[in-house]
Amino acid sequence: KFRERLEPNREKCPPHVLQVIEEELTKLQLLEASSSEFNVTRNYLDWLTVLPWGNYSDENFDVIQAQTILDEDHYGLADVKERILEFIAVGKLRGTSQGKIICLSGPPGVGKTSIGRSIARALNRKFFRFSVGGLSDVAEIKGHRRTYIGAMPGKMVQCLKNVGTENPLVLIDEIDKLGRGHAGDPASALLELLDPEQNANFLDHYLDVPIDLSKVLFVCTANVMDNIPNPLLDRMEVIAIAGYITDEKMHIARDYLEKTAREACGVKPEQVEVTDAALLGLIENYCREAGVRNLQKHIEKIYRKIALRLVREGSSNESVMVQPADAKAEVVDESDHHAAANKADVEVETSVQVDTVQTNDQPKDPKNAADSKELQETEATKAVEKVVVDTSNLADFVGKPVFHAERIYDQTPVGVVMGLAWTAMGGSTLYIETTQVEQGEGKGALHLTGQLGDVMKESAQIAHTLARAILLEKEPANPYFANSKLHLHVPAGATPKDGPSAGCTMITSMLSLAMKKPVRKDLAMTGEVTLTGKILPIGGVKEKTIAAKRSEVRTIIFPAANRRDYDELAPNVTEGLNVHFVDDYSQIFSLALEYDVNT
Repeated sequence: KFRERLEPNREKCPPHVLQVIEEELTKLQLLEASSSEFNVTRNYLDWLTVLPWGNYSDENFDVIQAQTILDEDHYGLADVKERILEFIAVGKLRGTSQGKIICLSGPPGVGKTSIGRSIARALNRKFFRFSVGGLSDVAEIKGHRRTYIGAMPGKMVQCLKNVGTENPLVLIDEIDKLGRGHAGDPASALLELLDPEQNANFLDHYLDVPIDLSKVLFVCTANVMDNIPNPLLDRMEVIAIAGYITDEKMHIARDYLEKTAREACGVKPEQVEVTDAALLGLIENYCREAGVRNLQKHIEKIYRKIALRLVREGSSNESVMVQPADAKAEVVDESDHHAAANKADVEVETSVQVDTVQTNDQPKDPKNAADSKELQETEATKAVEKVVVDTSNLADFVGKPVFHAERIYDQTPVGVVMGLAWTAMGGSTLYIETTQVEQGEGKGALHLTGQLGDVMKESAQIAHTLARAILLEKEPANPYFANSKLHLHVPAGATPKDGPSAGCTMITSMLSLAMKKPVRKDLAMTGEVTLTGKILPIGGVKEKTIAAKRSEVRTIIFPAANRRDYDELAPNVTEGLNVHFVDDYSQIFSLALEYDVNT
């Protein structure tokens, strides 16, 4: 059996593998079937001969076809699509396919895992997915030694057996959630697997012969890059997928999610109409997450409720139509029941009378009868009216809005400034509020609340020191910070917050209070600040821009070092925004606080 299985692939099989197989076959011939070694050798040979040595699937080198496939499955995600088309173009020019290690990072629900399947379809490669979330055993990746009872090869060898080719697309899901147990560190085991220099000779503990994985395209997914060990991150090419803006979510809901939900619930397109205003309301008030998974759940919920409504209306119409005939039949049954002795006679009599009752109501001409039947059916379908989902009845389907306007203030009062934050779920706006607790000679102090992390607390201390220095420079006669106890709060109180990028917002909030001057209207800012007033770069530019736009901010202040990140954003993200790039706090001061209060 093993020799027959090996024969078609003998030419493609590497010499070192053929040598091991021949040795094992010779060993197997000499062993007794009852020997314990016999089963170990047989299983080993089974794995060695079943692997697709030298078998490759024909790859698609047509860039236009690949683009069409990628666009069919996903809207947006231009960076990922561009990278895959580059990969195809390189393959076409070289005339051979190659492997790569790509890592897609982004918040949940933006389509990281599903784009992997789509990429495999575009490249015409076999697809294999395994999740390493919580994985704590190195043997899952590298296999067990053959001496153990129940030993098995690692996931990569199992993958090659399943797909039957040596150039599949392997999706390694949740690579940022790798565990670490008593059985070693899987992140370190992945170093060999995901290293383009080493994986041409990947050595599995069970097979003990080198396997060529250099043609495999590895796509990893992660939510937060900070949790991935640096040596492992160094081996991957990271493509960040930020969240979708409202406009993109509208397209996704219309072209993908709504269609899928409608088919899943068995509702016909002509029975339902979800207006654009309702979808916009759903996105703005219920599904503000960066991804679209929650939006998908809400759209499914709407269609389930519509399905229930349609079935209820349909069944009530049926019962109305059927009731008179049933009632008359029952009357006949009742009246004849006490007189009839033979059960069969009763049945015959009943059926005859029911027939006459039904035919009396209908025309005698068979053609007319058919017409009237069609008329009844159309009336029944008409009775089930088209369901229109609009902003007025959206709450009936999905309940009360979860999110309310992120803007607490139309015009921010003195001591309050809008900052921009980045979270694993996308971007959001947050207010930084400073107020005076008490005043007196030498009472200068700062009290912090709002579940701030260590980095943010240090930012607040730096801000306090720098604000004091700036006020001394601008208004030497104003001893406000020396004599005032201040309380700085960052709502909402239940949400933990950390990170350095609120530094410039905190300074502005304190100076606004000291100078009794509110900041300019519709202004938001972000940036880490040093003790000398320099503004350092921040992360999550796209997410923060989206959050600002959602809160109807017109002017954003970003660090000058982030200009390139901002310039790379699509025009529909930056439309209608006035953005200033600064490298020193004095520029922020002139933009936010240097204006005439009366005008």
